Amino acid sequence: MSLKRFAAATAIALIALHGAAGAETLRLSHNTGDTSTWHKGGEKFNELVQEKTGGETDVRVFPMAQLTGGDQMKQAEMVGRGALDFVMTSAINVTPLVPEMAVFSLPYLYGNYDEVDATVDGAPGEKMTEIMAGHGIVVLAWGENGFREVTNNVRPIKSPEDMKGLKMRVAGPMYIDVMDALGANPQQMQWTETFSALQQGVVDGQENPIGAVIVPLRVYEAQKYITTWHYSYDPIFIGVSQKLWDSWDEEKREQIRAAAEEAMAYQKEITREGTASGVDFLKEQGMEVFEPSDAEIDAFRQATKPAYDKWAERIGPDLVSVFETTIAEEKGGKDAASSN
Repeated sequence: MSLKRFAAATAIALIALHGAAGAETLRLSHNTGDTSTWHKGGEKFNELVQEKTGGETDVRVFPMAQLTGGDQMKQAEMVGRGALDFVMTSAINVTPLVPEMAVFSLPYLYGNYDEVDATVDGAPGEKMTEIMAGHGIVVLAWGENGFREVTNNVRPIKSPEDMKGLKMRVAGPMYIDVMDALGANPQQMQWTETFSALQQGVVDGQENPIGAVIVPLRVYEAQKYITTWHYSYDPIFIGVSQKLWDSWDEEKREQIRAAAEEAMAYQKEITREGTASGVDFLKEQGMEVFEPSDAEIDAFRQATKPAYDKWAERIGPDLVSVFETTIAEEKGGKDAASSN
């Protein structure tokens, strides 16, 4: 039996237990393994749901997209039509269903966490929540995958030229265009298949955040080089089926939303902590770390601008402008504060 079929069969057996106990048991599916900050956020969500509902509801957390046979792209679609209760996934993984979600991950849109927080917690985040609602998914709270860094087994990546010819695993269609712009050979692949592909040399490298993925999922065991180029940011969110949401009274909705907000605040905190300490840890594990200067990052920014422009047009210039304006206002406020 293949790994995917085994995972699907296991998930079906677990689903059969749904509702067997006295408490209402709901299902949350996410992309990554059970050591990731995603999973820890999901477990925290379950704890808080149980606490806030007085034990009347609990949430069973399924890692590695088990409920969709390992297909991380299908999770949001299944929640949208009510076949799954909750999804915790990243913006980039929703783009086949909701192309506008790629806006968060445009190459070099963000320079730092303050700019990220200004959009996620402000008008841009509210706009994306509205867009997701149109696809049958209620976004309860935003968490963090983080700034995606590039790893590989061939050579240090110090300039765009170093990307040429590398076989790179990517998570979504926008990243295919980014890698094409850099001269790499992108291969879209589910995360469930990626680690073995890295070990076997099917792909040379991948790109993912340090605190949420590279450290907790031990990517360093299969990769030699990492460049902290901060080229793309990826938020995650907990979303619930609109059908399920509509079935609850106002009190239950408030309990679930509060649990999600607290859980994602926790998930974001531990992700940023893991990122802050991650570079030194990776060096200790034997990875060769290249931390580019502002000028070197600008070379990557210029090289990926064709992908930015292509996807900005596809996403919609008006929506992109909402993000760019919010980021510019954050930068302006910071500049004004520093000059006082």
